[in-house]
Amino acid sequence: MVHDADGLSDETMASFARETRLAETTFLQTAEEDGADYRNRIWTVGGEVPFAGHPSLGTAVAVAQARGESEASYVQQTGAGLQPIDVRRDGDGWSASMLQEPPVFGSEAEAPHVMAACGLMPGDAHRELGPQVVATGLPTLVALVHAQDAITRAAPDFDLVDAVLAGTGAGNLYLAWYDGAGKARARMFTRLVEGGEDPATGSAAGPLCAYLYRHGLGSRLEISQGVEMRRPSMLLAEMEEDRVRVSGGVVVVIEGNVTL
Repeated sequence: MVHDADGLSDETMASFARETRLAETTFLQTAEEDGADYRNRIWTVGGEVPFAGHPSLGTAVAVAQARGESEASYVQQTGAGLQPIDVRRDGDGWSASMLQEPPVFGSEAEAPHVMAACGLMPGDAHRELGPQVVATGLPTLVALVHAQDAITRAAPDFDLVDAVLAGTGAGNLYLAWYDGAGKARARMFTRLVEGGEDPATGSAAGPLCAYLYRHGLGSRLEISQGVEMRRPSMLLAEMEEDRVRVSGGVVVVIEGNVTL
């Protein structure tokens, strides 16, 4: 996260994000909306995105750390709207949670096509729940599989992923297996991040939780992601009235100064 980014041009932010090659790079600016504490501009190597989960939590922690606050509640402004975020120092790390936007359910996709894009067979698709675009800030194509081992076997063909996503409004394909008792395994395939796969995706955890809740499959979900990348993560998503709260841990890895 880059502090004091009010004077940076879009070109500079895009160049910086490409140089870091991180999944997301955020830039902290003065809020333009009433009720917001700051504006969070979120960039990937592919360009700016209106909303993302982990960069929001990490940015909030960076704000609290810069202000010398060990516990705080903020409201961030993003391209998707205003999202309340709570942060708390927890030993050497932090815990953070965010209320995402109310879920919006979009178009559906053909399960055999989605499975093929993931390198799987049509029979790997969930027997009853078909792929659908869901947004809690960032449109994501949620696709459930029938068995857990399909998550490990998945080998995306990104030309096919692009074809499946074309016209849906979604830029991400979230492949998930649900155990029926509040736990899930997931993988995120997208052109938006370096390497095409994201180890932890808060902006997709919200849509998955909302999707399952809509189908009567619970209101709380623990999601394991990034295992196949050897970068395992754990996300918690739970319904809170008409919105999803997504929580996770935050650890400060590196700090430095940039001179332009």
